[in-house]
Amino acid sequence: MNPIREEKDRIRDSYLEKRKAMTEDERLRRDKKICDIMQGLVSFRHAEIVLFYAATEYEIDIMPLAEVALTRGKQIAFPRCDTESHSMEYHFVTDLSQLSPDAYGIREPDPTLPIYDRENDTRTAICFVPGAVYDKGGYRIGYGKGYYDRYLNRFSGCTIGVVYSDFIIPRVPRGRYDIATDILLTEKGVKPTSEH
Repeated sequence: MNPIREEKDRIRDSYLEKRKAMTEDERLRRDKKICDIMQGLVSFRHAEIVLFYAATEYEIDIMPLAEVALTRGKQIAFPRCDTESHSMEYHFVTDLSQLSPDAYGIREPDPTLPIYDRENDTRTAICFVPGAVYDKGGYRIGYGKGYYDRYLNRFSGCTIGVVYSDFIIPRVPRGRYDIATDILLTEKGVKPTSEH
């Protein structure tokens, strides 16, 4: 097995265990703080398009921000994954009821909804990127499938890594296709990444 992948798996498992050990109250409190901080950020206030994710049990829940974005008249989109090609596309939704669980229980938009064209749409866009662990450079350990690295390779907007402050380590193992986010959003505030 690839040594970088082995090291990523080890770190991921360790931090997923750390997350499982947190109480539900603590997770909810931290998630709410993250959403509150994000609402005041210039990048969120000025974004015309916001790319969200529907959190799994291992990810920080930023769904309240999606409601805020809709009330502020922003266009929002969620990813739909193709498990065969390990690729994803973001589909615009006008209501969160347009998300429904896939085979793995992850809420996704209907495939008939319009797709965000990341290469030709010139409107200001930001993308929230979940991760198990981040490093100070904005590199992440995700869940091992590479969906976000493939997608962000051709996304020119602002990328925001969503992470608890104590889930940031000095450096994660990096592969040649790994992409750093522009900033890190934590319950203690926003940190520009050292790679940007």
